[in-house]
Amino acid sequence: MLTLKEQVAMNLRELYETYGYSQYRMSKFEEYDLYARNKDFLVSDNVLTFTDLSGKLMALKPDVTLSIVKNTKDLDVVQKLYYNENVYRATKSSHGFKEIMQLGLECLGPIDDYAISEVLSLAAESLRRISQDVVLDISHLGILSEVMEASGIPAELRSDAMNYIAEKNLHDLTALCASCGVPEEDLSILRQLVTMKAPLNADSYQTLTSLLAGRVAPQTLDQFLRILSALEDTEFASMLRIDFSVVDDIHYYNGFVFKGFINGLPGSVLSGGQYDRLMSKMKRTDRAIGFAVYTDMLERLEQPSEEYDVDVLLLYGDVSLSQLRQQIRTLTASGRSVMAQRNIPANIRYREMITIGEVEKNA
Repeated sequence: MLTLKEQVAMNLRELYETYGYSQYRMSKFEEYDLYARNKDFLVSDNVLTFTDLSGKLMALKPDVTLSIVKNTKDLDVVQKLYYNENVYRATKSSHGFKEIMQLGLECLGPIDDYAISEVLSLAAESLRRISQDVVLDISHLGILSEVMEASGIPAELRSDAMNYIAEKNLHDLTALCASCGVPEEDLSILRQLVTMKAPLNADSYQTLTSLLAGRVAPQTLDQFLRILSALEDTEFASMLRIDFSVVDDIHYYNGFVFKGFINGLPGSVLSGGQYDRLMSKMKRTDRAIGFAVYTDMLERLEQPSEEYDVDVLLLYGDVSLSQLRQQIRTLTASGRSVMAQRNIPANIRYREMITIGEVEKNA
């Protein structure tokens, strides 16, 4: 029987291939230098390394996106890739490294409104294929960056401000703004953005338009609202929320960023965004957007235990192989699961026991 993680992986692969995404396969190893130069992009900066036979310092991959960016080329069409790979990361819970299954997709190339909306739609549909009780929070780093710039927050302090926004830490955000001489009106706007959790509807868009007029470039806000408006017509619109506390590293990410949550799990199970700045840092002219689903977190979801391990325990004795195989085919053809054994295994739960041939008394 497939585990929940395996079921989700199978369903999501089918979903992504339906939209023309091709599977990206990578080696377990990459040169360590790739990760050393982009440690801030990683979930954890602890990387498992070893020296190969040629003397190169190699790493067990802690991330897939960096490998995809490194091993693809700029093209005049959007490259649509998905992956289902194991990565190796240090975890706080185990105080050591863990092999983690990660599944996600990436769009690289001339990214337009449709590509962004498709990725957001697939992120929402990915969540919905795991659970019906989910939410996808959507933010925009370009809007937050322009508001901070208009407020007078120096560039070197914006990463700190982003961290406070992510934590909804209004106290330290207020203190930082005060140290920079941010006007009270601008601080009020930042506070309203930090605490906003708004549905996708005309009232939310009007609130944002009024709040950000003169502080955000019209094309930035127009694109944000235009794409969200298009998502209103989808069957999962009720799952989507505007939440500007969703942020990521502004040295790598820009534009749309988003996180997905499932009721019953303490953190985000899906994370993604536009990472044009990473592309630029790695000497790429293409733009990019993608997301990852952290399927290892699904182990924490409570699943009802199966009442039985198998429908039929088939105990067999001195019978011909053809008789035994025919009996098994008959049982499985009726839709039942079968375990054939000479003796009863310990701790096995079965609905029915059938014997064929002379079974020993200790069976």
